[in-house]
Amino acid sequence: MKPKIGIYGLSGCWGEQIAILNCEDQLLDIIGAVDIVDFLGGSSVNDTESRLLISFVEGSVANAKEEAKLRQVRDRSDLLVAVGSCACFGGVGAMDAKAPRPEVIQQVYGKNGPAATWDIGPHRPLSDFVKVDLGIPGCPMETTDFVRAVSALLNGDLPLMPAYPVCVECKMKEQECLLVARGLPCAGPVTMAGCGARCPGYNIACIGCRGPVDEANMGSIEKIFEQKELPKEQIKLKLRVFAAPVLDKTEHRG
Repeated sequence: MKPKIGIYGLSGCWGEQIAILNCEDQLLDIIGAVDIVDFLGGSSVNDTESRLLISFVEGSVANAKEEAKLRQVRDRSDLLVAVGSCACFGGVGAMDAKAPRPEVIQQVYGKNGPAATWDIGPHRPLSDFVKVDLGIPGCPMETTDFVRAVSALLNGDLPLMPAYPVCVECKMKEQECLLVARGLPCAGPVTMAGCGARCPGYNIACIGCRGPVDEANMGSIEKIFEQKELPKEQIKLKLRVFAAPVLDKTEHRG
C-alpha cells in the first residue's frame, strides 16, 4: 500500500497547491509513489479521516476555524510540512499583525460593513499552533523544493534547506550586485536562498519573498544601505511584507 498524503490550504492564495499541480512530469512520479487521498484543490472526492504519512499545509492561520482545521490535520499526520511563506512566517497577511483588529477591519470593509461580525484575527504561521516538521518557504514555493521534499521524506530524511542568502546564488551565477553596484534596495543579503536568484537575474531587486535566512547579518546590510544613501527602514519594510514580526504566542488573537 502506498503512503497516504494530504494537501491543505488555509488563509492564502492557493499558490502552493497550484505549484504542486504544475509539477508536470514529476507529478506522475509523485502519484506513482504516494496516494494523495485528501486534496480539495485537486479532487472533489477526498478521504478526510484516514491516517496520513505527510500533510502539506499552505496559508496562515487567521481564525478559530482554521486553527481547529490545522490541529485536526496535525493529529492525523505523522509529518506536517508548512509550504509557502504564509505557512512558514505568516506571509503578507501578517503585515498588520499588531494592529487592532477592529481598526483593520474597518479600514478594509468600512465602518458598518458585514465583516464586523467575522472572526478575523491576526495571521500567524503554523508553528504558532502545532509542531511543524519542515518548512518550505517561497511565494510561491519552488516546485523543485516540493519534489525534493517528497522524495526525501519518503526515504525517511528531512531535506536540507539552504542556510545561505540569495547573494550566494547571485555570486555563483556571476550576476552584478544590484545593491553594491547599482544602489538598488535589494534584500538578497538577508533572504533565504533557493530561488536561483531569479529576480536579480532580471535586474529586479530581491523583495525577500523566501523569508529571512538564519543568522541574517542585518548590521552589514544596514551599513551598505547607509553608504548608498538608502533609508535603513527600506530593508525592514521589504522583509516585513513576507515575514513580519509575529505576535507573542500569549497575546490575544482577536
